[in-house]
Order: sequence, then structure tokens, then C-alpha cells
Amino acid sequence: MAHIDYYFATISPYTYLAGTRLEEIATKHGATITYKPLDIISQFGRTGGTPPKDRHASRQEYRAQELVRQAKKLDMPFNLKPAHWPTNMAPSSYAFIAAQNVGGGDLGALAHGITRACWVEEKNVADDAVIRDCLQAAGFDPDLADSGLLEGAETYAKNLEDAVAAGAFGAPFYVVDDGARFWGQDRLEDLDLHLAGKL
Repeated sequence: MAHIDYYFATISPYTYLAGTRLEEIATKHGATITYKPLDIISQFGRTGGTPPKDRHASRQEYRAQELVRQAKKLDMPFNLKPAHWPTNMAPSSYAFIAAQNVGGGDLGALAHGITRACWVEEKNVADDAVIRDCLQAAGFDPDLADSGLLEGAETYAKNLEDAVAAGAFGAPFYVVDDGARFWGQDRLEDLDLHLAGKL
């Protein structure tokens, strides 16, 4: 049975566009997933990347076009300039880590719900009420938003170190336990083929 370490950021537009396809692929192949939310800005700094705001204008313009194209291709609603982006990723990441530790809900739905709140619903995913709503909608106790904060902070920092060590340099990023790496929601098809033994 394959295992996938899933590195993602709760404010990443590409994580939003991934939807719940990873979970569908994992179910299809009997694979397990460990979710590893991380600070993507720090990840960029550690792995040679540049935050979007600091990129050359041509790169920013291309990113804007590509995001809109991908959303249309996937038939997903998308707001290119959400009201609360960028925002502090830590609170939603800590809550996600607490949810994964406790279990009982749908982690794929939670990741998608948080990113959808940012990129579609004009909500601030650093806000406690928004995080609580996302937890509840995914079948978790909303009080997890305020629990396990120290462990959340420690795991959040460790996830960044794990990402760097595993060669993950963006989000979403999928690392299979056989060493295969896939960067971006547009590589989920390749991940599916890899798990099927075709790539």
C-alpha cells in the first residue's frame, strides 16, 4: 500500500484548485495520506523560490492568467483577487493539524473548505470563526480551532523541515513513499498513473 505525504498551504490557490482529487486517487489505489500544512513563504525562501508579490511582472501576469485558466478548465469558481489574501496561515494550519491528530472527520474536505473560504467565499482563514465553520462542515469539533496550539506550532515548523528534506518546494506537493514527487494540482493525473504502475 502506497503512502503519500501531502505538503500544502491553507492559502494556496493551487491547493484550492486541487479540490479533493488527491483523496479520490488515494481511495482508488488504497493509498494513505499524511497531510502536512506548512508556511509556503518560508518554504520558498528555503528552496530557492520567490513569493508571488516579489516576482517579476511577467511572472505575476502569467500566474494570474494560469490560475483563471485552470479554474475554468476544472469548472471551479475562483476569485483572482480575494479580499483576505495573503493572510496568516498559522491558525488554520494549527487547526488542521489538531483535526488530523484527533480524527473523526474528512481531512480532504477540510483542506478544500479552508482554501475555498479564501479563494471563493471572501473569508479570512486566519479568523477563528471561519476556521470553526470549516472544521464543523468537514465533520470535526469546531473547538479544535483553539486546542493543541503548541503541538500545532511544533508540527507546522516540522512540516516545513520535512518538506525541505523531501525535496518539496511548492504547494500542493505530493511525495510518495517510493520517492516519487509531484508538484502542482496539474500533476495529479501523473500521480494517479504512477500509483497504477504506468509511470
